[in-house]
Amino acid sequence: MADKNPRRNPTTDALFDAILSLETREECYNFFEDLCTVKEISDMAQRLEAAKLLLDGSTYDQIVKAVEISTATISRINRCIQYGSGGYRDTIEKVQKSAKPE
Repeated sequence: MADKNPRRNPTTDALFDAILSLETREECYNFFEDLCTVKEISDMAQRLEAAKLLLDGSTYDQIVKAVEISTATISRINRCIQYGSGGYRDTIEKVQKSAKPE
């Protein structure tokens, strides 16, 4: 059965392939600074931080104060965590596991 998600297309695949080819934080900085505005990078970083805090049990008020993000955005992130594809949770857990010393 064909995938009906309109975001899944050759152009988006090429973007994700480019991201997956990045090997260092410096390569990420260079690529994303060319690809995105400073605000777009900041917004994505804030969303990821808000997702971490939600997963850790923080309240919306605590997140607003810590991340300076709107409650509407927090609500959207929370809906993604609760009903989405698991991208936030999987990625945050993966990063946390790789950051722990063995």
